[in-house]
Amino acid sequence: MAKRSVKVFPFFERFWHWAQVLLILTLLFSGLGLNGAHGLIPFGPAVMLHTVAALTLLVLWIFATFWLFTTGTWKQFIPRIEGMLQVGRYYAFGVFKGEEHPYKKLFWRKHNPLQAATYFAIKWFVFPAIWSTGLLYLTYDLWGGGTEGTFWLTAIANIHILAAYVVAAFVLVHVYLLTVGHGFRSHVRPMVTGYDEIDLTPEQEAYLETNEPSRIRPRDAG
Repeated sequence: MAKRSVKVFPFFERFWHWAQVLLILTLLFSGLGLNGAHGLIPFGPAVMLHTVAALTLLVLWIFATFWLFTTGTWKQFIPRIEGMLQVGRYYAFGVFKGEEHPYKKLFWRKHNPLQAATYFAIKWFVFPAIWSTGLLYLTYDLWGGGTEGTFWLTAIANIHILAAYVVAAFVLVHVYLLTVGHGFRSHVRPMVTGYDEIDLTPEQEAYLETNEPSRIRPRDAG
């Protein structure tokens, strides 16, 4: 294995990531305002902001889902048990003792087992819960009415808020984990430049240098 600087995050994945960050923060801010957590924005504009950001994010997710499956990138998010306990132990204890991260990034596997499992749960369970309950809430006038409608609206709203708190917790933990190990900048830089340090087999290294030279930086380029 040779450690090389390889473009593992293409432009769309980086655009998707940062656009998603902006929209999720907007939704959390406006959602907290709608629930009375702050009064920094009036109720009417907060509803409009929340709705526009939610629909924009939904469109982004549709394009991202199409991209994940057409490029085969969805395989990166399939969780695996192997190595998960070691990574969990590192984040719970090892990082405070200065230990090295037990997972080494590979060309075909850029997410460690714990990351993959977390992203899998967020993308395939929490996010669908968010947008499905949000759409039902938004279209209440089309299906609601009567006592049953009020009951289901309350249930939908509570599920939506619960899922939103899960997303908020994920954001906080995600930002915290960016500060451990080799430092915040080294963790964020790959999602800005697209390049990350990963282990390549001689065959993978030769293939990239011959067929996709733009994806692998020269050794003296760092």
